[in-house]
Amino acid sequence: MPTWTMSSTHLVVGRQTGGRPRSRDWSSEVTRRGGKVVTPHGNPRSSDFLSYTSTTTTTSTKMLARSAARVLAAPQTRLFSASAAHRTKVAVLGAGGGIGQPLSLLLKSDPLVTSLSLYDIRGAPGVAADVSHVDTGSEVQGYAADQLDQALEGVKVVVIPAGVPRKPGMTRDDLFNTNASIVRDLASAVGRVAPDAHILVISNPVNSTVPIVAATLEKAGVFDPRRVFGVTTLDVVRAARFLAGVVGATPAETAVTVVGGHSGPTIVPLLSQTKLGKDVKGEVYDKLVHRIQYGGDEVVKAKDGAGSATLSMAYAGAKFTNTLLQGLNGEKGVVAPTFVKSPLFVDQGIDFFSSNVELGPNGVEKIHPLGELSAEEEKLLAACLPELKKNIEKGKAFVA
Repeated sequence: MPTWTMSSTHLVVGRQTGGRPRSRDWSSEVTRRGGKVVTPHGNPRSSDFLSYTSTTTTTSTKMLARSAARVLAAPQTRLFSASAAHRTKVAVLGAGGGIGQPLSLLLKSDPLVTSLSLYDIRGAPGVAADVSHVDTGSEVQGYAADQLDQALEGVKVVVIPAGVPRKPGMTRDDLFNTNASIVRDLASAVGRVAPDAHILVISNPVNSTVPIVAATLEKAGVFDPRRVFGVTTLDVVRAARFLAGVVGATPAETAVTVVGGHSGPTIVPLLSQTKLGKDVKGEVYDKLVHRIQYGGDEVVKAKDGAGSATLSMAYAGAKFTNTLLQGLNGEKGVVAPTFVKSPLFVDQGIDFFSSNVELGPNGVEKIHPLGELSAEEEKLLAACLPELKKNIEKGKAFVA
């Protein structure tokens, strides 16, 4: 007799009429009505049934249905938090690119996103048509090259992955001349159409493109330092993943605060502030820090000229977007590293810096100090600051 078998997140469905089992995520779809499993259309599936083993009585079936509903209603580990009640319109500028496409797909899966506007100079309507078929609640609209203003109407969050990717031998500075003008023009449009939107900058070099966005908005008279973010989350994601590999743990156990900037020597992982990272020393420490700082090079080399870190960057971008949306929706205690206008090193002429930031309804609510650093981290910070200062000044000079 065909059966349904159950795990904590999925049911494998078998029909009494025969045929191959099919797997489907029922975590948000299974409800109980009179002890029966009810489909999203509201009708009990009389030909389907639940069992842990094989034949059961009607009473057992009803009990198992109730048990399944309780299990499936239990909280599950997931990429996105959906605990906030509000949902938001989000725009992706550069949605047709290597980062933009997977980022758009991930944001379509975010329960805090009500509406998704996808824009690019080519390909965005096609990406939107594709992504719009995903069975989540948000609506999706694609916009062509001459429809930038329409794409920005009514948006609360703008994510910018637009620009050219890195190729073998290129540094983030090599990207500057092309990506700087792209980011400047997009920021100008946001300032004109959606001046109250929160802007998340992914386009590299972030150490320079974030100051470009800020200066562009400043020229337009609409710059609010609480609403402009450089997405450095990929450094945080890599640090957790790589440290986990070194110490034999899971990334959930190895969260690392990463401060500074978002390129090479400006990336400073604070391993001493983590329970499992503080004892990593010597050559192992040096190799781990280097891998966190230059993880992007590892991907560029592995792709052999075919691209850069697009998928992991899309994941990191979606993760930070969801974190910001949690804060905007009023959740308390939402803290994440991000590259923002910062007072931490302004006395050294560095007015943008990535550190732990508390996010709230206004965007940036509080910038946390770095805390106690190890001797190794003090050296990393000393190497970071002059390089970061040059990157920031280069961005400002482009707009001046």
